[in-house]
Amino acid sequence: MKTLKEMFERNRAWANAINEKDPAFFPSLAAQQHPEYLWIGCSDSRVPANQIIDLPPGEVFVHRNIANVVVHTDLNCLSVIHYAVEILRVKHIIVCGHYGCGGVRAAMEDRDHGLIDNWLRHIRDVNRFNAHKLEGLDAAERLDRLCELNVREQVSNVCNAPVVQKAWKDGQDLSIHGWIYNINNGLLKDLVSFDA
Repeated sequence: MKTLKEMFERNRAWANAINEKDPAFFPSLAAQQHPEYLWIGCSDSRVPANQIIDLPPGEVFVHRNIANVVVHTDLNCLSVIHYAVEILRVKHIIVCGHYGCGGVRAAMEDRDHGLIDNWLRHIRDVNRFNAHKLEGLDAAERLDRLCELNVREQVSNVCNAPVVQKAWKDGQDLSIHGWIYNINNGLLKDLVSFDA
């Protein structure tokens, strides 16, 4: 059985480097969790939340899934949002997609992908509802535009989540943001923002 020994060696080197630079880092990190941000992003390995926004561990509460989808039937995602809003009292929820998303690309294809087709159906709905906004675009432009439209739809879904509606009704300081990340240059683009 492979033990991924190299990963443990890398972990030790990372932890040692952090301890050398700041001996109080891990004890401080272990003592509290008060992030101001919830990041709902894509599972794509090239889109790591903390690194993209250059924040250390403990600063961002993260939920990731294929194509950064937020739907009322996903109890995992809704539980993360609930915990972030009710318990952690985050001030910002960021839905971050990325250009060239494989999940969005698969949703655009007219073929069977197996089990994931149940998940992709949500993105196919976004595609269908926004067909007029995608007309006349070449394949790459259509993919990138659908990635943006998907972020906007998921932001709307977050805004309509009961825990977010309650927070706004109660006057909680909470903003919802839709961003998209460009893997080709490492830059984020702000698409939309909402607050109470």
